[in-house]
Amino acid sequence: MSAQAAVAPAFGGAQQAEPDIERRTSRRHVLVVDDNPDITEMLAAVLRLSGYDVSTALSAAEALKAAHERRFDVVVSDIGMPEMNGYELARALRARPEYGAARMVAVTGFAMYDDRDRALEAGFDTHLSKPVAPADLTRAVMGVVH
Repeated sequence: MSAQAAVAPAFGGAQQAEPDIERRTSRRHVLVVDDNPDITEMLAAVLRLSGYDVSTALSAAEALKAAHERRFDVVVSDIGMPEMNGYELARALRARPEYGAARMVAVTGFAMYDDRDRALEAGFDTHLSKPVAPADLTRAVMGVVH
């Protein structure tokens, strides 16, 4: 049994893994950014179990450095970070030609009425509120958002 099939029920996902999950995730590089190391590692672990190649950053500055050194297909970022927040990070990445079409997912504890709109305006493709269900995270990263 594959790792994906083994973990899907524990995450409350579909009964079966999608048949093309390996095609969707293979060679896809994801950068996870959050100033909380525990959250960063939890999100990264979920994505690694789903077949992604994952790097992590504990600040927006660290994320920008990583994005300069390597091209990521997907960026999953917290919004509320010190010094440079997730909105600013999204705008900075979107300003780079190589990140114009990258998938960007906001993962945040912010729950104000306009947080989703602000995330989309900053350049994120989708907005997830913490705590994030692993199945929701993987769907958002794949671009399958309900």
